[in-house]
Amino acid sequence: MRENLAVLWDFSPRLVDGVLVTLQLTLGGALGAFVVAVALGLASRSEAALLRGTARVVVEFFRGTSLLVQLFWLFFVLPLLGVRLEPMTVGVLALALNYGAYGAEVVRGSIASVDRGQWEATHALGMSGIHRMRRIIFPQAWALMIPSLANLLIQLLKGTAVVSFITLSDLNFHVVQLRQATGDTLFAFTVGLLIYFVLAYLLNLGMNVLEIRAKNSLGRGPSMREIWRPTRPESAEVGGGTP
Repeated sequence: MRENLAVLWDFSPRLVDGVLVTLQLTLGGALGAFVVAVALGLASRSEAALLRGTARVVVEFFRGTSLLVQLFWLFFVLPLLGVRLEPMTVGVLALALNYGAYGAEVVRGSIASVDRGQWEATHALGMSGIHRMRRIIFPQAWALMIPSLANLLIQLLKGTAVVSFITLSDLNFHVVQLRQATGDTLFAFTVGLLIYFVLAYLLNLGMNVLEIRAKNSLGRGPSMREIWRPTRPESAEVGGGTP
């Protein structure tokens, strides 16, 4: 074990580099996936049949094909068609398209879950479609979709492990190198598991904060300040009660 820890210490700069690459892919892919999810989710509810049908085809295509194959297609086939992208761009794009397709269903379902009375009220007020969605419907749907999007974000983080196949040195790539350096499979992959767990836990905490803020802005839950505020003494709550 002491020898393994010594190798791990020497290896730590490369693991940090791998974590940074993984975070770039996760955050870039998540941002792109959110844009794709909102665009396809809204298009799936469009009254225009062509737009709605196109969105459904795109969603089903990227949900029905493997992330690894999509990654290989973008990295190996696009250059044959005259389009050559950097490996990081390919990784972010593949993650954004694949997880954006899943996110589109979350967006579509969350918008459909907004209370019917809210839709009717916006129609009664004569709001335009864009105004209605931006000011009334989407903020309520956003609070509903965050837990599902948090799950997708964690899945996206774990999905970044395939990018080592397109020459990117991410966390998974360096964990495999750590295994070769120590000759200890149990030790190397346990380190990898722990690092992925910490990253996933931090992302989950961030999404929890977003959910609390979204619900509080709708008057459906406490604010962050109220959650972290120490409980007031019982006497203070009683105040000027019975003597």
